[in-house]
Amino acid sequence: MRHLNGVYTQRYNRAHQCDGQLFRGRYRSILVDEDTYLLQLMRYIHRNPLTSGMVDSLDAYEWSSHRGYLSNAKEWDWLHKNFVLSLLAENVGARRKEYLHFVSVEDSPKISEIFTRKKLPSVLGSDRFSGWVKERFFHEKVHFEVPESAFLAPEVSRIKEVVCTVYGVPEVQLLTSKRGVVNEPRNVAIYVTRLLRNERLEAIGGEFGMNRYSSVSSAIERVKQQISQDAKMKTRIQKISSVFTKGQT
Repeated sequence: MRHLNGVYTQRYNRAHQCDGQLFRGRYRSILVDEDTYLLQLMRYIHRNPLTSGMVDSLDAYEWSSHRGYLSNAKEWDWLHKNFVLSLLAENVGARRKEYLHFVSVEDSPKISEIFTRKKLPSVLGSDRFSGWVKERFFHEKVHFEVPESAFLAPEVSRIKEVVCTVYGVPEVQLLTSKRGVVNEPRNVAIYVTRLLRNERLEAIGGEFGMNRYSSVSSAIERVKQQISQDAKMKTRIQKISSVFTKGQT
């Protein structure tokens, strides 16, 4: 898609004696939860020319698939629309009417808000759907050189919850420290957060009530050393990590 958009932009600019960016931004693909957001996303796309004031009616805009959703002509056979229309009505004969009614209604405020952001989400769906995606694909797809893959990492709150369960301690213990006393649950939570989320040390410190990133680094190194020397510690870390990989089974 980057190559296609890049070449098209170059040729368009040469043909029309223009210069600079043609599209709003880079191509983005978004994983969509069909149960809650697919229809809303379809409506947002089709209504966009109308909402932006480019046309006075949806039928007046020729560069979208809106007409294809209304047509049974063979020229639109390439358009994969039947699945989306089936979400509106089981009866094939009623789908066109239901579609027209659906796109005549304004977009939901949530969808509109999402697409006004400078940074679009990687996944669009319910919390349950997002949780399933993270659990199922984290270790298979995460890549720390691909920033978008960070979405798949478990939330810090979830990491804290798992660590506290394994150690049998309240979450408040992850925020406390006493001079001369090693707080192993806290150190492990910090280590696992760095391991799974690749967070900046400053950000991790903020999550665990630590003002200096050097203290965060020391906690991480301490756990690494324990893992290399203590078989029980290594097993404990593996147990915690396995919670976030169970979706791969």
